Amino acid sequence: MYQKMSERKFLKYMQTKIIKVETGHTGIAEAADVIRRGGLAAFPTETVYGLGADALNPQAAKKIYTAKGRPSDNPLIVHIAEWEDLFTVAREVPGEAKRLADAFWPGPLTMVMKKNERIPCETTGGLDTVAVRMPNHPAALSLIRQSGCPIAAPSANTSGRPSPTEAAHVVADLSGKIPVILDGGPVGIGIESTIIDLTEKTPVILRPGYITKEMLSQTLGRKVVIDSAVVAPDSGKIPKAPGMKYRHYAPRADLIVVTGERQKVVSKINELTDKNHADGRRTGVIATDETKHFYRADQIVSIGARADEDAIARHLYRILRDFDRGDTQIIYSESFATPRIGQAIMNRLLKAAGNHEIIVS
Repeated sequence: MYQKMSERKFLKYMQTKIIKVETGHTGIAEAADVIRRGGLAAFPTETVYGLGADALNPQAAKKIYTAKGRPSDNPLIVHIAEWEDLFTVAREVPGEAKRLADAFWPGPLTMVMKKNERIPCETTGGLDTVAVRMPNHPAALSLIRQSGCPIAAPSANTSGRPSPTEAAHVVADLSGKIPVILDGGPVGIGIESTIIDLTEKTPVILRPGYITKEMLSQTLGRKVVIDSAVVAPDSGKIPKAPGMKYRHYAPRADLIVVTGERQKVVSKINELTDKNHADGRRTGVIATDETKHFYRADQIVSIGARADEDAIARHLYRILRDFDRGDTQIIYSESFATPRIGQAIMNRLLKAAGNHEIIVS
């Protein structure tokens, strides 16, 4: 008990060093040294910022859970820098993994395989599988190589909060709890990697992301399915990925998604806004460039042009965090079921809303 309390106190009150980095910057070597010694370092990837530790060190993995307040059954994704590193952590590497790696690594794709004995259960949330990806970011790859070990890294935020897409978000959540944050500027994609399980007869997408079902199916030349609990989050089915059963990405204000034809959505949100104003509650709206002028809320933020899916994904978490800086009590968001990565965007948005959705027809 004393040891656990001491570790929490150490994580809570340590001084956090923030280092701006470029490829080859000495700050990466400093962070790598922290990881080699069993400590934590936050770093940028192309998706979101990660909170890294030596994936082969069970005590280091435990520190991630403590710093984030993360449930211990929620596995950590292991980040590698070379294809050969995969054999350090996986017991079985199916041939399809190489085909996917050739197509999408480095990049926002995580593959789930059977773990080997070197990966501790603390890293995998007690599962006999390991989730692995190779990030497409020079600072992340350099950190992995200089650390000399695979790096376990979930998003670098307090568990349940919007994922960090810039170093300031990491500072807001974890300053004083981790030794070092590498500041690589804003990320490029803004939503987490696609997770595909290769341990089943048919590959299963456990978390949608920038790499779509169609892209994976085309690369493998066969059917790929999405976990039914992800497709229908209110079905009562338990997601195969343990982390998907938890609420994530949530702002402090209540968030409600309103779905339907544009004019009806605008009308419904304004109706709800007016009712809240009558009750003395401050409201916010997440809109698009095309609709932001139609709303009457206290705080109206455009996520970008509706046709620009990449911008919507990139801005989502920042906007959710921006609302926390004000006194907005309830946020209404338009739906963003865009053609290519709309499923991934809506997966994050609905989880942030606790699946609270109003459908207007």
